[in-house]
Amino acid sequence: MIINIAIIIASVIFMEVFAILFHKYYMHGERGWAWHESHHRHTEGPFERNDLYAVCFSFIAAALFIAGTLWWSPLWYIGVGFTVYGVLYAIVHDGLVHQRWPFHYTPSKRLLWGYPHRLVLAHRMHHHVTTREGAVSFGFLWAEKPDRLKAQLKNPAG
Repeated sequence: MIINIAIIIASVIFMEVFAILFHKYYMHGERGWAWHESHHRHTEGPFERNDLYAVCFSFIAAALFIAGTLWWSPLWYIGVGFTVYGVLYAIVHDGLVHQRWPFHYTPSKRLLWGYPHRLVLAHRMHHHVTTREGAVSFGFLWAEKPDRLKAQLKNPAG
């Protein structure tokens, strides 16, 4: 059981590292921007083209569950980790940061040592740029310190 929990935790951490790199180099790259641009522009309705990324990743998680059930059980726990990451993404990114819930909540600086507030600030700075280039803070659960991000926005070359 400890190994399975370790696999799940490692999978969640892997997904955040992967998401940072995928977000920075693919979603903000030439090929991925066609879907991701909708996330940097105002869109009408509850969905945006960018949501297709979550649909694609859900198919990967489903394949891991199937493969883990049929062939190699650790893949099932990796699928759990991917799914946990997806739930955290939905809560933190779609809910907390972008307020795609039916209610609005802004975290205070005192909650959990201010980290949820820091996540919101970092992602708002990410959206300060509406083009492919020049954005900062590509993590969904990891957020750098706001002062460092502000400095990067002021001086993109440095």
